[in-house]
Amino acid sequence: MKRNALRVADRGWGTHRTVTAAVRAADEGAVIHVQPGDYRESVVLDRDITLIAEKGPGTVRVVAAHGPAITVRGGTCELRDLTAEGTAGREPAVLVRGGRAVLDHCAVSGGRLEIGRGTAELRTCTVENAEGSGVLVTGTAQVVVEDCVIRSTAGHGLTLTDAARAEVRHTTVERATGCGIVLTGESQGTFDACTVRHVGDAGLLAQPRSRPLLRDCRLHDIGTQGVRAADGASAAAVTPAAEEGEHAAAAERGAPRTRLETCEIFRTGGEGVLAGDAARLRMDDCQIRETGGAGVIAAGTGHVEMESVRVVDVPGTGLAVLEDAELRVRGGTVARTGANGLHATDRCTVRLTECEIATTAYTALHVAGSVRAELRSCTVRDSAQHAVHVEGAADFTAEDTRIERARMAGVDVKDADAVLRGLVVADTETGIRLDSRHRPLLADCEVLRPARTGVEIAAGTSALLVGGRIEGSGSAGVFLDERSEAWIEDLTVSDSQGSGLVIWAGARPRVRSVTIAGTTKNGVYAGDGSGGLLEDCTISATGYPAVYVGSKASPLLRRCLVRDTDEDLSQADDAAARFEQCRTSGVTASTLPTADAGAAAGPLHAAGTAGAPATGPGTAPGTAVAVREGTGENRLPELLAELGDLVGLESVKREVESMAKLMQLVKRRQEAGLQPPPLSRHLVFAGNPGTGKTTVARLYGRLLAALGLLTDGHLVEADRGALVGEYVGHTAPRTTAVFKRALGGVLFIDEAYSLVPAGQSTDFGQEAISTLVKLMEDHRDDVVVIAAGYPQDMERLIDSNPGLASRFTRTLRFDDYSSQDLVRIVEHQAARHEYRIGDDTAAALLDHFGSIARTERFGNGRTARQVFQQMTEQHAMRVADLSAPDADDLTVLLPVDVPAAVS
Repeated sequence: MKRNALRVADRGWGTHRTVTAAVRAADEGAVIHVQPGDYRESVVLDRDITLIAEKGPGTVRVVAAHGPAITVRGGTCELRDLTAEGTAGREPAVLVRGGRAVLDHCAVSGGRLEIGRGTAELRTCTVENAEGSGVLVTGTAQVVVEDCVIRSTAGHGLTLTDAARAEVRHTTVERATGCGIVLTGESQGTFDACTVRHVGDAGLLAQPRSRPLLRDCRLHDIGTQGVRAADGASAAAVTPAAEEGEHAAAAERGAPRTRLETCEIFRTGGEGVLAGDAARLRMDDCQIRETGGAGVIAAGTGHVEMESVRVVDVPGTGLAVLEDAELRVRGGTVARTGANGLHATDRCTVRLTECEIATTAYTALHVAGSVRAELRSCTVRDSAQHAVHVEGAADFTAEDTRIERARMAGVDVKDADAVLRGLVVADTETGIRLDSRHRPLLADCEVLRPARTGVEIAAGTSALLVGGRIEGSGSAGVFLDERSEAWIEDLTVSDSQGSGLVIWAGARPRVRSVTIAGTTKNGVYAGDGSGGLLEDCTISATGYPAVYVGSKASPLLRRCLVRDTDEDLSQADDAAARFEQCRTSGVTASTLPTADAGAAAGPLHAAGTAGAPATGPGTAPGTAVAVREGTGENRLPELLAELGDLVGLESVKREVESMAKLMQLVKRRQEAGLQPPPLSRHLVFAGNPGTGKTTVARLYGRLLAALGLLTDGHLVEADRGALVGEYVGHTAPRTTAVFKRALGGVLFIDEAYSLVPAGQSTDFGQEAISTLVKLMEDHRDDVVVIAAGYPQDMERLIDSNPGLASRFTRTLRFDDYSSQDLVRIVEHQAARHEYRIGDDTAAALLDHFGSIARTERFGNGRTARQVFQQMTEQHAMRVADLSAPDADDLTVLLPVDVPAAVS
């Protein structure tokens, strides 16, 4: 008769001499207590049984007689405190073929623990001295491993194959000659707070269809890679050819298969992480350090996502992306690398967001081949070479990124295409260098304190620079090499140790609304044989003549202002520069040309000119010749025609023309000795942003100058920040200084209503208003003040001070541009930049502008200019792939280039 409690011992009454005998005699659910000793037998368990080492761990050894020491075929079998030893290292010491096996405080040696079917639970167990794998889970088996150690394996530590499932917690895999953990087939494993160390191959090997998840794990002292996902040879071994297309498609659209969360990988013989063909790997909040090779490599068709991952102290490259792989990184750090921070080549895709790349021995970001790379809201600093180097057929975008302390260029583009928006490049050797057959774009970038040039456009390169500033460059602010064709607009260049803008031989830039101030040498240096167009630029406070024009150079300067400098112009005897409507203010050595300054002037020869320099940019000596805007009513029709050419603004144009005629009458009455009628020249411009207020204000000043009612007619722009101080007593001096700069011209106060913040009765803005009122009275004939801003807010400003109400008696209302007006602005921009727009494109533009909501964020004319810029960028992308574009391809903008058609 079988019993539920049995004993196994080598002597004693009522005991079984072997474990096998006790198992045969036991009832279902029996508990078998085994006394200390060595039992050489092969035990087979096929029903609910519990085997317990009576005296605790290490006292009972079951040594295999043939095959496994213990085999579980069915039922729930629990083993406590037992040691199972195999006799052939490559055979299982414990084999689970079915049922449920629970091993608690057991030891397995001399062979692996294999679970082929059923389930198993290992708690506080040790598996050692196996061959092939320490623990092998295969088929559809499921296993839970907790607080275990797998060590000293001649092969892999833990292997999951086929459709096996594993939950592994607080377990250590160590001293394996192969990999620490291996997943093949469609196996899945979750590993929490585990350690893999001192293994000969990879810490984790995950092949294409497997799904490992590692949380809070440490992989260190590894022979090759910390993690190797889907390396090419292994992937081929487990993926049938007929399934490759299916799994590739699934990987393309599915979630990451290999995941690491809050893990550490360090002291590896090779790469920290290697993701190969078909791998989809994600890492969150991990750290990779002290690797033998690169920190992370994505290759083949691998896809890697990283968030808040640190890759530091690696002897090679931090992140390497090759072939057709894709890497996406958010919020990570790459620092102290022995080579590049990021190296991307071939046809890969890279996206870095909110990352830091610092202290790299080579270039921080090296992008080559046909790579598509994006860098957004990142910091790149302390690179021993370039901060960013882009070459080949790469397509690179960087936005809102700060670059600091690169020993070479902040950004260096060679042959590739690049869009750089909102970059801050500080304390580098060269700020930004562009050398490309494409047309790279720099929008609203800042280059601060470069040791050499701020922005360098290489020979034969076309580039577009819009907005931004260059400050404190060690040589030229902007250097345009020979035959380059840059378009530069709304850029500020200040405090350059060389010249502000250098135009080298054969260069033909288009420069508009650029401000150059405080240069040690020339403001603009036009080298021998150079040309180009400079419009509406301001040059001031230069150490050498503001403008130098070399031999046979033929630039056209239109409506430019030179101010507050000793000399305004020096040029070679055979220079062919032209000057239209240019003017000077506060220039010490200035001589008016004999020709009417309103017309194009030929070469102007300065008395005593020493000739062209021999040493290069910014070294031109010589006596300056002033080019001033003439005065006289003969210019009035020309200026009124310029006013009439403005898009839209019909009521504004009528009022300005009416005021011009009234002021013309005032002047004639004065000349005839008659009293002038009462007249206030100060104006309120009420309108939304981008409706042409600044343009009309500038033209208004020139009209008054032509009539002799202002001495210069120049425009000084100011806002609350320029007028209002931060402390008591600072506002009046600051307002006075700005006002004095406007004497003889127009003071244009933008967003003037901000001087009277809504709901605040005590504010330094009131002091600024009081100071302005007094200055306007003291200098009533020497200055015109124009207050501009939103229509609904300007009344609050005028009502805030009785003196304002008496001086601003006329308000010009600037209506928003209609959709037709915006189309005309785009057409005007296109004509200026040598593009053509057909009727179909104009119709598409009209539809586009009609679809835009006219909210407070709507930019009016600014929106039109932005649309034109987007069209040129889309046009460039469309034409770039043409092998031999003709003239129409290069100049005609099509409906598909309109943003509404592209989106």
